Amino acid sequence: MTSTQRQMLALCSLVSAGDRCDWGVLARQAHRERSLDGLVAGDIPETSANAHRTGWVIKTASAESWTAAWERADSEYRAATAAGARLTTVLDDDFPLNLRLIHNLPPFLFYRGDLDADRDAHSVAVVGTRSATPDGIHQARRVVRSLTDRSLTVTSGLAIGIDATAHRETLACSGRTIAVLPSGITRLAPAANRDLGEDIVASGGLIVSQFFPTATPARWTFGKRNEVTSGISQGTVVIEASSTSGARMQARLAYEHGKRVFLLDTLVTEQPWAQQMVQRRRAVAVSCIDEITSRIASPDRVRDVSDLLHVEPALL
Repeated sequence: MTSTQRQMLALCSLVSAGDRCDWGVLARQAHRERSLDGLVAGDIPETSANAHRTGWVIKTASAESWTAAWERADSEYRAATAAGARLTTVLDDDFPLNLRLIHNLPPFLFYRGDLDADRDAHSVAVVGTRSATPDGIHQARRVVRSLTDRSLTVTSGLAIGIDATAHRETLACSGRTIAVLPSGITRLAPAANRDLGEDIVASGGLIVSQFFPTATPARWTFGKRNEVTSGISQGTVVIEASSTSGARMQARLAYEHGKRVFLLDTLVTEQPWAQQMVQRRRAVAVSCIDEITSRIASPDRVRDVSDLLHVEPALL
């Protein structure tokens, strides 16, 4: 762990009078300034309420609070390394390129496997309901086979149903897949897919988590997981999803991120929410793989945009 990485984890651990720093504020400023200097001083130009609170926490934290934060940072990092995981932050060169392009990027990722900047920039998320139908599973496999045939990385959330099907089919096609966890990197969730997670790492794929390594899954972490699954990809393909599905949430997040949103035409036919997204030009209905791949940029293009873009508070 570098000194800058340790400092980032400490800022994410810092507590003052029961209040904490907002991780989104930390990530945006660190990414914009390419430094933690302003944050450590509590000088935060962003004018949101979360930014004001974060600056107050940093400026008022006692020496005891900072000691506890450093200890938490060291303890979590030890837990990660014991599980064979590594760390990257928004200040590191290997932080995923696609993830740099969203306004609510995480300040860090713990990961198992190897980061691959070009292959992971050339990626598409494939997601859907946990209660997958036989037709949904068939459609997910068809989409994944076509994506891997074109050397695209497939990302998903390791959930039961469509997500697990996407990961498994990618492995069956000898493709690269990224699993985004709703928990810490030491606690693969759900338990039913732990073996699948291990298979992903063994195959040369990647498991990532935006949470502290020992964090357990909670209701709120699944939505945060969707943010990263969208953000780490160029676009999201929704196979099947009801109006209450987390996959519908990811479609919305992908639109808000400025990513491509692809809804299978069968989904659009069956679900009013999908019809509305297409009608409002927030998504495109697709029936063949070329309608997806023709809209995916090259890794070089993603890198160029990532190098130029600075996330500004005015965009939030």
